[in-house]
Amino acid sequence: MSIWLIPAIILIILVTATAKRVPAYEVFVEGSKEGIQIAISLLPYLLGMMVSIAIFQASGAMDAFLHLFKPLTAVFNIPEQILPLAMIRPISGTAALSMTTELIRTFGPDSLIGQMASVMQGSTDTTLYIITVYFGAVGIKKMGDALKVGLLADLVGIIASIIIVLILFS
Repeated sequence: MSIWLIPAIILIILVTATAKRVPAYEVFVEGSKEGIQIAISLLPYLLGMMVSIAIFQASGAMDAFLHLFKPLTAVFNIPEQILPLAMIRPISGTAALSMTTELIRTFGPDSLIGQMASVMQGSTDTTLYIITVYFGAVGIKKMGDALKVGLLADLVGIIASIIIVLILFS
């Protein structure tokens, strides 16, 4: 069924456009032009975010920040290998996915670390990326409250994923 789903949707759109006498191709081309303009307007925001992430990691600031949490992880038996993923997940989905892949490759999918990484990957979102892209696309300058709520939701997701995996799998 899935092989026919996208062609069926396209056919429904074309039939509906024809029935309503809408020039489907011209509307598609206009939408494409608008999409390219939006993509170009987002480039400075994305570039700024990517450079900031690279500087944060390369400077050693992330390692220093993670070092502060090591006593806490020892008390609660949280694997310290999961901390970089918890830090990077709200910032970059691609970086978090590569970290998750590496953790699963190193420790195995059925290990505590592999399960924790998988649950964390599904329980959190890329808040900074979302705010950068979507708020930048529509020109919203004041994003403080949305940022606070988004990061709080990520923190709750990270803590919940750690607790649930520790309860269910350790």
